[in-house]
Amino acid sequence: MALLLASSAISISLPAMAQDAADAFDDEIVVTAQKREENLQDVPISIQALGTKKLDQLNVTNFNDFSKMLPSVSFQTTQPGSTTVYMRGVASGGDGNHSGSLPSVGVYLDEQPVTTIGGNLDVHVYDIARIESLAGPQGTLYGASSEAGTIRIITNKPSTSGFEGRVDGEINTVAKGGIGGRLEGMINAPLNESAAIRLVGWYQHDAGYIDNVAGTRSFLPTAGGISVNNAAFVKKDYNDVDIFGGRAALKIDLDDDWTVTPTLLYQDQRNHGSFGMDPRVGDLQLQHFAPEFRHDKFGQAALTIEGKVGNWDLTYAGAYLDRKTNSSNDYIDYAEAYDALYASYGGLAGYFYYQNAAGATINPQQIVLGTDHFKKMSHELRVASPQDSSFRVTAGMFMQRQSNLIHQDYRVANLAPALSVNGLPGTLWLTQQKRVDKDYAMFGEAAFDITPNVTLNSWRSRLYL
Repeated sequence: MALLLASSAISISLPAMAQDAADAFDDEIVVTAQKREENLQDVPISIQALGTKKLDQLNVTNFNDFSKMLPSVSFQTTQPGSTTVYMRGVASGGDGNHSGSLPSVGVYLDEQPVTTIGGNLDVHVYDIARIESLAGPQGTLYGASSEAGTIRIITNKPSTSGFEGRVDGEINTVAKGGIGGRLEGMINAPLNESAAIRLVGWYQHDAGYIDNVAGTRSFLPTAGGISVNNAAFVKKDYNDVDIFGGRAALKIDLDDDWTVTPTLLYQDQRNHGSFGMDPRVGDLQLQHFAPEFRHDKFGQAALTIEGKVGNWDLTYAGAYLDRKTNSSNDYIDYAEAYDALYASYGGLAGYFYYQNAAGATINPQQIVLGTDHFKKMSHELRVASPQDSSFRVTAGMFMQRQSNLIHQDYRVANLAPALSVNGLPGTLWLTQQKRVDKDYAMFGEAAFDITPNVTLNSWRSRLYL
């Protein structure tokens, strides 16, 4: 079944009111929100842009930092790297669940989509040319997962104009927490008159501020009781984060009209502890009884080819993204609630769920072990008529395939095999799912300048197959 979305509109190019987020430190920001290079002030759509100087001045390093400066963007997050993005208050209903609907906000790194289910891809922000926020719907030129809008992270590209290098460092402290810091650097090196390479690397340590304090929990009061303590996991500033990664781009000018730019990206993020608190225990404190962490690593290989066919611009953008996460979370609060519920409905009758192979009652404490393996392949081919023409056309084809292998294991130590998921002793509940989403589209947009300040968008459509 095919779905065709089409619209016609008149756009009036006025000094954009949304430029509050435009870079006050830059004289001019050139954006590519409409798949063409245009001055931000001349773009007749709702857009905010943060340029290089503003990103540097405000010490922006991640999504949470720059989203605060984009009025139409909001988000909910449980911990760094696990964020669901919203624009204009529009939600898909999935709320970031890996089994739910696709996100309603698309995220792009340069020309390639990096939108993922179950958490925004939190690319470290360094040596970035600009960040563009396009309020939605953006169904014509961006398509999948852009119903509410699109966020684009545009990196600085290799340049043959000369050697350039930079190193930045920082040491910081967190209120009621520990000491953190980061070290970042980049090198741009011409290889010859027609090729250059750009290398970027970073390491960041975010200090913790949540304390896991000593405590005990008691279960099965009518059976003599089982008590556990968290002495092995007591730690001050429990929730620190380590991030390291790098980006490499090679730009090759084949001739005056054709350029090839392959890029590689890798990032490894390791969260420790929990990012919540229990007000019953104390301010910025909790009592957890099991190892807690989240390890998020991803790599992307991308290729952009730009050239001309006659006086029309032709662009190919393709990428392959591989993201793996694994995590461990303490589930003792739920186990305690279940224990109280079982005790109120039949006493020991409810405890049969927590027996070992010999039939003895065991500690009902649970932990959740989770993994996600996300893969995404995308291709886009488009053409655009000359920018200086009063009548302009942009058209192309797009496809992507993304999959996620989901595994969530709710474990109780020493749980009897007869009470466990088949073949997995100790597993009380298991989510095992392979999800595949495919998108195929053809898109086009035509515009005619009636006057220098009035443009008729006579055709905007995206056909999904």
